[in-house]
Amino acid sequence: MIRMYAVLISISLFYSAFSQEIIDKPDIQPESDLMTPEILWSFGRLGDVQVSPDGKELLYGITYYSKEQDKGNRDLYKMDLATKKVSRLTRTAGSEYNARWRPDGKKIGFLSASSGSMQLWEMNPQGHNLQQITDIEGGINGFEYAPDGSKILFIKEVKVDPDVHDLYPDLDKTTGRIMHDLMYRHWDTWVDSYSHIFVADYDGRPIKTALDIMEGQSFDSPQKPFGGMEEIAWTPDSKSIAYTCKKLKGKAYTLSTNSDIYLYNLQDKTTVNLTIGMPGYDMVPVFSPDGTKMAWQSMARDGYESDKNRLFVRDMKTGVRKDYTLHFDQNVHSLLWDKSGEQIYFTSDWHGSFDIYVLNLKDEKIRKITGGVHNYRSLALAGDRLIATRQSMSMPTEIYAVNPTDGEASQLSFVNKELLNQLKMGRVEARWINTTDGKKMLTWVIYPPHFDKNKSYPALLYCQGGPQSMVSQFWSYRWNFQMMAANGYIVVAPNRRGLPGFGQAWNEQISGDYGGQNMKDYFSAIDSLKKEPFIDENRLGAVGASYGGFSVYWLAGHHQKRFKAFIAHDGIFNLEQQYLETDEMWFANWDLGGPYWDKENKIAQRTYANSPHKFVDKWDTPIMVIHSEKDYRIVASQGMAAYNAAVLRGIPAEYLYFPNENHWVLHPQNGILWQRRFFAFLDKYLK
Repeated sequence: MIRMYAVLISISLFYSAFSQEIIDKPDIQPESDLMTPEILWSFGRLGDVQVSPDGKELLYGITYYSKEQDKGNRDLYKMDLATKKVSRLTRTAGSEYNARWRPDGKKIGFLSASSGSMQLWEMNPQGHNLQQITDIEGGINGFEYAPDGSKILFIKEVKVDPDVHDLYPDLDKTTGRIMHDLMYRHWDTWVDSYSHIFVADYDGRPIKTALDIMEGQSFDSPQKPFGGMEEIAWTPDSKSIAYTCKKLKGKAYTLSTNSDIYLYNLQDKTTVNLTIGMPGYDMVPVFSPDGTKMAWQSMARDGYESDKNRLFVRDMKTGVRKDYTLHFDQNVHSLLWDKSGEQIYFTSDWHGSFDIYVLNLKDEKIRKITGGVHNYRSLALAGDRLIATRQSMSMPTEIYAVNPTDGEASQLSFVNKELLNQLKMGRVEARWINTTDGKKMLTWVIYPPHFDKNKSYPALLYCQGGPQSMVSQFWSYRWNFQMMAANGYIVVAPNRRGLPGFGQAWNEQISGDYGGQNMKDYFSAIDSLKKEPFIDENRLGAVGASYGGFSVYWLAGHHQKRFKAFIAHDGIFNLEQQYLETDEMWFANWDLGGPYWDKENKIAQRTYANSPHKFVDKWDTPIMVIHSEKDYRIVASQGMAAYNAAVLRGIPAEYLYFPNENHWVLHPQNGILWQRRFFAFLDKYLK
């Protein structure tokens, strides 16, 4: 009776903790068929699709945002694959994450902070009979069931290194920090703790104790800042855990990308390095159904985060490792074994789109399965079908069933159908443009809705960030091309030098050549398109973030009157400053060529000679600068310096600053403000 009472209290807390603040799917009626910032933030964001053990149902989450509450809310849904019927499993003011089917299919586990911190809960497949499974101090950030259901692994933050309060316990209110090494902050947080993997016995009841398999180690698994549960995997026999980790610290950590895959044996508590001797990124282990082989993503060179992402397979008995993409000049992502263990499905970026491919291990041939203007992202198996998520420049992420034989795809989810049906999207066109060195460059052109070829439109040159990140068929909630088009702009988005999807040589050309050929590619794209009668060459703007922001700053000093307005978000303004301020030094060493004080390094000296801040004397065009305080990749002083330089030069300028955002803009009201000021500035000078 006491136990039942406790369970009822937990359920009551779960559903009523924030009962007055539930965010549901908005019932929005657009005033016209053109997208607005408010509409953009009304789309449901679908993700983390999981197939039930019997292959008959899908489990996934959808997030909706509230402008008034300035936050999002994520609930869980289930789809019957036979009937396509969708059932909502949770409806809370909190959010539910990391939902997983229990291996026997009788329960669904998920993370919720309804009890005060993020903990593991379970419910039956109908969304009832909730039970809290963990009560871990500080909460947990992810979990996975063992394949046989006998154990659960989870990840949580662990304090390992002593801080100033440990050294001086009488100074309990001090805010000081003491540093003796590098990598003291990363992305948007200070390095005060590390993500560790814990494992616990499980019998369907609340977990009592758990073992830290990385105890005392000042390392992270998953890797920060972007690694997730995909970097950790159970072996099919539930006896071992494979995990991705870069076991370096401080200066050594920030100078290297050498992550490895480690295998922890639960019985003898030993750990072995499965990728020892492989110097680049090795991550995301995926085991064949019988556990005899492990596939993973691997990069060859240390210090290069944009190296070719290869598909490696290891024989777990002999230890033999083999690269199956030796003659495949593309990247691999989202590895998935078929049920026979003889084929591996994956996604790959090529010519502006992500499609699904399959590797046959017997003949070692790779075959492309799908084609079209879209991006496939995640992959899963349900019977004889692939379950994939797909998006495009004109549609947010939805779920598709794909025939692995012929690539025929059928849309399963329609989260945003009602809203999309009320909007007119602009036409997306692929053009191949000649570059200054005789190459062909794919450039996406996005036209305004209701485009009239007899009219003349302002145009925006979109400068991609990364810098090594393909201009693909992505759907963005900030750099949304359809939003730009809906505001009456033609968007010119070139896949300039330094982007993947066009061969490794095209991708690598940018390293050590900032301000070089890729800038000429930008000019080639806009100079070609501005010749069209429907583009007004006297109303051109250039916009971009991160490396795209660097590009805007550089173009401002070299454009020779081409543009009438610039917008740079989180851009690099001073390369010497950037070298000493950024968090991940391997990136700066590889792409910039080395430190600016190395006067004998010709590549580095050429890079720094092209720093945008050295050409401010040639700035002559209105510029908007956007930057955020919690951006530790490109710190806020870069944006402040660029804005101050423009004002001191007498150039019309605007500075939009966010004290609580990082390299991205994640809060609804900040995101809407971003869009409003973005177009207010452009409209002022281009319309």
